[in-house]
Amino acid sequence: MAEKQLPTLQKQYVEEAVPGLIEHFKYKNRSQVPQLKRIVLNMGMGSAVGNPKVIDAAVTELASIAGQKPVVTKAKKSIATFKLREGMRIGVMVTLRRDRMWQFMERLTMLALPRVRDFRGISPRAFDGAGNYTLGLKEQFVFPEIQFDKVDATRGLNVTFVTTASTNEEGRELLKRLGMPFRS
Repeated sequence: MAEKQLPTLQKQYVEEAVPGLIEHFKYKNRSQVPQLKRIVLNMGMGSAVGNPKVIDAAVTELASIAGQKPVVTKAKKSIATFKLREGMRIGVMVTLRRDRMWQFMERLTMLALPRVRDFRGISPRAFDGAGNYTLGLKEQFVFPEIQFDKVDATRGLNVTFVTTASTNEEGRELLKRLGMPFRS
């Protein structure tokens, strides 16, 4: 049986990031080293209240970006001010793990982020206090999978990197060693 080929970024994590993090934070063993657990992609669709067909287009786009079928999220409670009823479809999300997570991270850092207009790096301040990082993209066109002529509207996208890091510093160092282009 042939040995399974690791995604390039996962290989980089095992061979370069883990030893570097052990040295930087003086960990006693490899199991203390923070890991990337999952990446969650989320599109909140406020315009879906007036036009439910927007959700179907968002599902198609997120599926092509992530490489797997997204889940439609529904409103948990009614909010009269926004004309929102409980159970209405208001967004789409997908959780990436294992190989798909590593492949998406590589595409994001190597292809998508450099295509952002006036890109000078991402903010190092968007950590949640527990080592997780959320990145907001204003348009989905930065991903090469999206065909510009087949899209009806520009949609934003949140990308959350969930790590096992216990502090923001550990999470930032982990993502930096995985190729995230933080501003200095």
